Amino acid sequence: MKQGLGFLRDKGIKMAAESITREALVRELKQSNDTQVDVSTGDMFLHASLSIYSQELTVFLGYNNQTLMADLVDWYDCGDVWTYRTKNMGTDEIIGVWVNLLGATTPELLQTTLPRDAIGGGLTSRIIFVYEQRKGKTCPAPFLSKEEIELKKILGQDLDQICMMSGEFKVTEEYLEKYINWYIEYSETNRPDEDYRFSGYYERRPTHLRKLCMILCASRSNTKIIDVCDFD
Repeated sequence: MKQGLGFLRDKGIKMAAESITREALVRELKQSNDTQVDVSTGDMFLHASLSIYSQELTVFLGYNNQTLMADLVDWYDCGDVWTYRTKNMGTDEIIGVWVNLLGATTPELLQTTLPRDAIGGGLTSRIIFVYEQRKGKTCPAPFLSKEEIELKKILGQDLDQICMMSGEFKVTEEYLEKYINWYIEYSETNRPDEDYRFSGYYERRPTHLRKLCMILCASRSNTKIIDVCDFD
């Protein structure tokens, strides 16, 4: 994760603190309010975009912090308005919530941090877990080569363009046809005979797929037109 942190800071991406209370996190989310213009239509829209970049996810989540996890579940749906009421400070409304979470941890720590309610239809069904049994390679001298340093500059320039993108993604007819066929087959096919706690993830898998298609499309071109290659 450290390789990406410098890019985020260079591009001015708004990030939450790695260790933070729920109240401070909500405050940071509200302060991240911004206005953006759809360059294709000229329409203006408000959003509150905040990235959580936690190299020790269990530090961010805390132990059995069900209130924070409930907030993360709410934010996953990216509602137009999210209301936060406090006992003494009144009501705050946050417009256009969009929270990204990238964290690293171990299976053992994850089990001690997450309550039982977070498993299944809760927080875990809204997360894509990337797991490896062992590290991919041994690297005793982790220094960038000349080629990698040059590649880093090129990638930084590409990310500058991605940061400037705004507006709605469109889809091609070919993509839509393939997605619909996949969705119908996916919905009608019996789920694999696995732990019942995967049921929540299976329900949200199409949403994960659509979000990943947008990310892949943005990494591929500036057109904001999702095509079959992104689905594949």
